[in-house]
Amino acid sequence: MFRNYFKIAWRNVVKNKAFSFINVFGLSVGLACFMLIAAFVYDELSYDRYATNASQIYRVGLHLDENGGSTDFPIVDAAVGQGIKNAYAEVSSVTRYAGAGYMYINYNDKKFKEEKIAFLDSNFLQTFSIPLAEGNVNSALTDPFSIVISRATAIKYFDKGSALGKLLVSDGRAYKVTGVFEKIPGNSHFHFDIAISMSSQRQRTETWSNISHFTYLTLIPGANPKQLEAKLPQLVAKFVVPEIQHDMGVSLAEAQKSVNTFRFYLQPLTDIHLRSNTKYELEPNGDINYLYIFGALAVFILLLACVNFTNLSTASAGKRSKEVGIRKVMGSLKGQLIAQFLAESILLSLLAAVIALAIVYAVLPGFNHLSGKDIDIRFFLQYTSLLTILGVSLLTGILAGIYPSFFLSAFKPIKVLKGALSIQPRRSLLRGSLVVFQFVVSTALIISTIVVYRQLHFMQNQKLGYDKEQVLIIQDTYDGLGNNEPAFKQSLLQDNRIVNASISASVPVRGRINGTQIYAKPLQQNDPHKEIQTSIYNIDYNYIPTLGMKIIAGRNFSLDYPSDSSGVLINETAVRELGISGNPIGRTIVRSGRQEFNIVGVVRDFHFSSAKQKIAPLIMLPGGNGGSVIAKIKTTDIKSFLADTKQKWESFSPATPFSYTFLDDRFASLYAAEEKSGQIFTIFALISIVIACLGLFGLVAYTIEQRTKEIGVRKVLGASVQQVLLLVSKEFLYLVLIAFVIAIPTTWWFMNKWLQDFAYRTNINAWVFVMAGIIALCIAVFTISFQAIKAALMNPVRSLRSE
Repeated sequence: MFRNYFKIAWRNVVKNKAFSFINVFGLSVGLACFMLIAAFVYDELSYDRYATNASQIYRVGLHLDENGGSTDFPIVDAAVGQGIKNAYAEVSSVTRYAGAGYMYINYNDKKFKEEKIAFLDSNFLQTFSIPLAEGNVNSALTDPFSIVISRATAIKYFDKGSALGKLLVSDGRAYKVTGVFEKIPGNSHFHFDIAISMSSQRQRTETWSNISHFTYLTLIPGANPKQLEAKLPQLVAKFVVPEIQHDMGVSLAEAQKSVNTFRFYLQPLTDIHLRSNTKYELEPNGDINYLYIFGALAVFILLLACVNFTNLSTASAGKRSKEVGIRKVMGSLKGQLIAQFLAESILLSLLAAVIALAIVYAVLPGFNHLSGKDIDIRFFLQYTSLLTILGVSLLTGILAGIYPSFFLSAFKPIKVLKGALSIQPRRSLLRGSLVVFQFVVSTALIISTIVVYRQLHFMQNQKLGYDKEQVLIIQDTYDGLGNNEPAFKQSLLQDNRIVNASISASVPVRGRINGTQIYAKPLQQNDPHKEIQTSIYNIDYNYIPTLGMKIIAGRNFSLDYPSDSSGVLINETAVRELGISGNPIGRTIVRSGRQEFNIVGVVRDFHFSSAKQKIAPLIMLPGGNGGSVIAKIKTTDIKSFLADTKQKWESFSPATPFSYTFLDDRFASLYAAEEKSGQIFTIFALISIVIACLGLFGLVAYTIEQRTKEIGVRKVLGASVQQVLLLVSKEFLYLVLIAFVIAIPTTWWFMNKWLQDFAYRTNINAWVFVMAGIIALCIAVFTISFQAIKAALMNPVRSLRSE
């Protein structure tokens, strides 16, 4: 029986090729999109779950209430982790990670710049279940100057020979290779190629009140992290308060305020990638909100495909009404008819699933490139994935075909065979509702896409407070040049294509940045003062003019003022947050460690991080600025300029590679994740609109087929092409307008909520909705017009002759 159902179903598919193509193509594209987005979401949700005890691992963070707001840091001071373990039995182990920046490493005649380097505690690899292919994981990072490397790094230095026991040299110090790991899993919030034992670092007093290490606690089974977190203020009172009192030179009462403003918190390991987005993360994280958006998009695309199927199946019911009548006269039961039509629906959905897998295979490389993922086609061919795809296909087929099945099987055979049954697609409430749903989704996606790109454009073109165009950053200058940095800078200034140059590793957008606590020294002994956390830039005298920053009060550092060695520039936000009233020039700033600096100038606020964060307080100090040379250039021949600059670099440092970047490229990289997400969203939004248009196209075709004689009669009675066109189009355009009205408030609410994640954001203006409405209407008109014009131009004689 079932074989017969599918045989007849296949014959109907072949017989109605256009109808079948629209259904299968729409379903297959919808399923392919659903599969790709589902794989993307699964990959994002899998981050850091590879560790055996992932559910028991928590990262210690620092939350500061200050500056009229709050700041979260994913890093704490060196003593915090062990201090928590010593104090509370809920903690079974603690481990730390400290970034090492970059190092130049030598082995015999090979020399490489290594940038993915980390200092790790001896138990870090065990905590995160990172096995060693060579070496003992329990002792590999115990001894000072021991080093563990990835398999790719081992091949780079030692070819295919064993790496264990070999010595790698950096800055005159030898590190012994004690282990080799294959690679860090891709779905990890940290990645490194080289790990150095934490004991290799220069020993220093471990403190509590600063930030230096990523610290992870493993709790014992059954421990409550919230209860442990509630106890941590006790440690702030015991260890942090005395340090602040000593370092800042404040009273005990003033330091004790830190108990309420200085708070350690515990963040689940599996929440880091999607629910943590501070500017100090080890790597750029994902965003749980994007997962919600993409997940909803996947569901909507699949629903649109189902809606198309339902709409087209009920619309074509008129063509099969006589078939149903004959079947019933011949003895077919209602249940058998339902099974027959469900079989056709399921057959189409299974066919669509096969085509969807082929589509996924074809577009997966491009999708991986766009999303930054490394999803393998084998992911979709796993047992669980295939079962999921099969289950979704079957469910799609059943849900999409269940209404047409009951609708068709309910026809009365006598009425059908007498021709008394008239199916009028245009009067179907269900079909009208489904068309409205399709264009609500399509219009909402159009509005959302416009808002996303407006926000990206806003962030990329806002006033930054500095000039990012044609600013060359020559990197690693201290390692390559040492004390010759000033001489190299002067040699650059001899090139008339260089307008100005500065030496500083503190560059806006992912440059070196430190932090400290400061307050403005009271003018009178009993005056209150406000302590704030601030970032630090170390700069030279040319830094401000090189980057085109503005001094709005006082002056820049100058060689004419020897006292500037104890001077400081601060930004407008720092002036405001310190509570300085009146003229700030000449006021004294006290830094952690009781260092005092006199304010010589105020710099106009500039964005030194993403637009997602508000501009923070910043102080700029002279000296200690080596690490990069920043050059403002003016030339149209960048290639020739870079070649000349490289030649000049090699005359100073032939052994160190010439490494550079441009400031505008760094700035663009700030929003790479948002731009990729916007591109993915736009592509899938366009696909969903195409699916909706396919459904509308098919529905219009069937509507015109049902009204062929009516159109012929109207043309005989004198109706013009324009009148026939309006007749066919108006009912669908009404539905599109209804969809537009419904989409506006819903989309405004969701997109306004999305924009709240950005400290600096664009507005959602009325023209956005008007433009989206016009686009949706034009898409609908374009979709309808082909069939409508064809019907309007049809010879009425042929229309009236057909039966």
